[in-house]
Amino acid sequence: MGSVYVALLADAGNEVHVVDTWREHIDAIRANGLRVEGASGDRTVTLSAHTDTGDVGVCDLVIIATKASGVSAAAKSAERIVDDNSLILTIQNGLGAGERIHAAIDNGNILLGVAGGFGASMKGPGHAHHNGMQLIRIGEMAGGLTERVEKVAAVWRDAGFNVRAFEDINQLIWEKFICNVTFSAPCTVFHRTIGEMMADPQTWAISLGCAREADAVARAKGIHLDFDDVDAYVSAFGGNMPDARPSMLLDHLDRRPSEIDAINGMVPVVGKEVGIATPYNDVVSAIVRVREEEFG
Repeated sequence: MGSVYVALLADAGNEVHVVDTWREHIDAIRANGLRVEGASGDRTVTLSAHTDTGDVGVCDLVIIATKASGVSAAAKSAERIVDDNSLILTIQNGLGAGERIHAAIDNGNILLGVAGGFGASMKGPGHAHHNGMQLIRIGEMAGGLTERVEKVAAVWRDAGFNVRAFEDINQLIWEKFICNVTFSAPCTVFHRTIGEMMADPQTWAISLGCAREADAVARAKGIHLDFDDVDAYVSAFGGNMPDARPSMLLDHLDRRPSEIDAINGMVPVVGKEVGIATPYNDVVSAIVRVREEEFG
């Protein structure tokens, strides 16, 4: 997804630097440019590519598009390319990315993003496939609809993204989080698509158990949600993509560590804060973690 972001932003005329620890990817971009094909068209862009931030210089906007587990390290490396006026926009699944950035770097200019109906995969070094793009939502970590959020949204919009700025981005993060919790670890545990989980009463009961726990802890924390019936909400979400396999399952099929700690594994953490038991998410998170220990 980071490759999609930089390709469209660079193609729109912005000065863009890409930083990635995947050296083969960076070498391919330097040699042949970055190719992105799929939902946003087929383009190859030339841009500056680096394996660290040492040669980048101070940036107006830093976008962190790593897995949740890489946020802290990415934020720490970004310390060399930000000043008091730089904005940091983080777009991840799950909860806690903004807090991890704030703990890693002394910068209060943090924006949070939520990508909906947006997917991407790598076909090889320097070559990304854009699977879908519906809406990217951005907002201030502390809330409020500010001029700088609107300005960032305009830059992304001019690059071809469907982007909206929101006053309460945390509500949107939680609403997506509840959907992720419903399907991520349960689909991974049972090696099933979203539709297969929903079609089997036994597995669907487990998915709904995970969803109800996430919904309960959100409401206990005082998060405003735009729905009253969590079962209907996640059913509608899943019904739109029955053939999809969550990224957590795809990680396990490739024997890669997943974002379990930021998704299902985060529900018990917040549950303890508000005094709510979360047995469904406790169990599925434990199964996912044990399997990942076997990856080596």
